[in-house]
Amino acid sequence: MKPLAAASTLAIRPLMRLHLRLQAAVDDRGDVPGWVLVAVMTAGLVTAVWLIADDQLSSVLNRALSSVSAP
Repeated sequence: MKPLAAASTLAIRPLMRLHLRLQAAVDDRGDVPGWVLVAVMTAGLVTAVWLIADDQLSSVLNRALSSVSAP
């Protein structure tokens, strides 16, 4: 390998590493489908608990409010 070719190869390597890092940062979008799934499942669980325990939750809330507002 000629000295000039070796020097240019050494100069290109850091630029190639920088390019790969920047490309990886652009391609990294996170786990959006995972977070959507977590949000949907949480909403489903809250709805299920609300449907099942609506009367009990209402009575707990009414008792708590009446105990705080009682003189």
